[in-house]
Amino acid sequence: MDKRLYRSRSDRIIWGVCGGLAEYFKIDPTIVRLVFVLLALANGVGIVIYLVMAVVVPLKGSKVGTPQETVRENVVEIKETAEEFGKEIRSTFEGEEKADVSNNSQQRRNILGIAIIIIGVIILMSTLNLFRWLNWGYLWSIILIIIGLIIIFVTGKKRD
Repeated sequence: MDKRLYRSRSDRIIWGVCGGLAEYFKIDPTIVRLVFVLLALANGVGIVIYLVMAVVVPLKGSKVGTPQETVRENVVEIKETAEEFGKEIRSTFEGEEKADVSNNSQQRRNILGIAIIIIGVIILMSTLNLFRWLNWGYLWSIILIIIGLIIIFVTGKKRD
């Protein structure tokens, strides 16, 4: 019997990597998710492994034949999921009603301004040696996440 690793279509939170691994090793998916969270908190390697697997491991039931087609299909799916996530985040900040374009751009500028101020305060406090416990690897990871969210807010918005 040919045992293959696939990303799960049914047991997924983001891209089905943990569900697929759990199915492959016949263990509870919660255990796999906890391992990824611990690896992510320990040194960030869990995030890298998850992203690589999301791109490389085919989705269960996928009809693609070559590894290049698998990667292409997975990247498209990741893009669609990120766009949906961006829309959800935008709708959370915008509320139930659609705000006009000028209000949206003002809201984006406010979010960007707040993020930059928070980063500046953290760096200043660290420079003043108030954050001896601060690990710069975590800080830059947080900064990259914030930048990614801002990019989703700004570029994810459809312009007519």
